[in-house]
Amino acid sequence: MTVKLYDYPLSGNCFKVRQMLLWLGVDHVSVPVDFHPGREHKSARFLAQVNPLGQLPVIDDEGFVLRDAQAILVYLASRYDASQRWYPADPKLRGQVAMWLAMADEITRTASAARLHDALGYTHLDIHACRRGARAAFRVLDDHLAEQHAATGLRWLAAAPEPTIADLACFPYVALAGEGGIPLDEFPALRRWVWDFRHLPGFVGMSGIFPAGPA
Repeated sequence: MTVKLYDYPLSGNCFKVRQMLLWLGVDHVSVPVDFHPGREHKSARFLAQVNPLGQLPVIDDEGFVLRDAQAILVYLASRYDASQRWYPADPKLRGQVAMWLAMADEITRTASAARLHDALGYTHLDIHACRRGARAAFRVLDDHLAEQHAATGLRWLAAAPEPTIADLACFPYVALAGEGGIPLDEFPALRRWVWDFRHLPGFVGMSGIFPAGPA
């Protein structure tokens, strides 16, 4: 059984899915999509056959087609993670995970958009609004991480001893924020979280987010 992933290597949302598949040990193949400059994701064929919203990533798991990075993470963790580490069964933890998955969408709307503007030339975007929104989201993340660590010693977004799909969902566009002109200097807890995430066993990263070197 092999999962097919419609993929673009520079997409943080595609990275989330690639990393999850690797961590779960799920056999998969990548179907490259020329997002930039070819805009293949907006082609008539892609819209008709893969995703009518013209977005990446999309997976095809033996005929079950699913779009949206956060939805895909929920599905993969639910189906392939028997330990329930990545998507804990506890109702309170699941509620927290869902809350941070919504934050991941906000980070994509703001920090990812700023990166599209600066790195890929999407000049129609309001870069000042994108950066403002990203900083507001990062402030929420930073305050939460700092307060939770001070109160409980826990260092991940959900109140769990190990990272969940909430951390993976929020991670890439925080780690890539500098490519959108958004430094993390004012967010020390967020910087520590990025450092911790990069040091997780089996982390492979992507262009702009490199695995931690050997100790």
